[in-house]
Amino acid sequence: MANKDELSQGAKQRLVENAARAKNPLETLNYQSFKASSGEEFKLICKTKSDADSKLLKWAFKLAETNVGPYYKELKMGWQPKIKNADLNKNWARYLVAQNDKKENVAYTMFRFDMDHGDCVLYCYEMQVAAEYRRKGLGKFIMGILEHCARHWHLEKIMLTVLNNNEPSISFFKQLGYVKDEISPDVLEEADYQILSKSMLG
Repeated sequence: MANKDELSQGAKQRLVENAARAKNPLETLNYQSFKASSGEEFKLICKTKSDADSKLLKWAFKLAETNVGPYYKELKMGWQPKIKNADLNKNWARYLVAQNDKKENVAYTMFRFDMDHGDCVLYCYEMQVAAEYRRKGLGKFIMGILEHCARHWHLEKIMLTVLNNNEPSISFFKQLGYVKDEISPDVLEEADYQILSKSMLG
């Protein structure tokens, strides 16, 4: 395949469209479960907005509210539940969800395949793990699946947004090799967030 810099915008758009046509990335990548070092096994399911039931979406919202709501409340923007709920219900949303052996949802990521500033990317909008299931490698594993997805469909990078005051999340992503993206707001813009990315090239 040609170097991504040599690809036309049309060619990059086609890469995104090819990825978006795969309703369930897990089927292509052959990921079905994750076994933690503790011995716990988690089943992975993938849902699009159109086939995700209201119970799943309500759970996703509550987990986001629990995990990142306090960070939003420290900022001028505050926690805006209507906006967050609308974001989680976008028609293009895809969910990768981890369930424990009782079939209880314990972690998820919400993502999409997209064009961003001329790059073909996988954009991770949410990455949430329930408190009692952290430090088991589950979040790292889920991000690894997203990276595998991006590479499988020849996308250039994975992008995500994180609040500046959410130091645990910033540390987590940096440990996985994510760095501040070139389009991230600079200091003079005084934004409450930064955009991180990880190249999938090479």
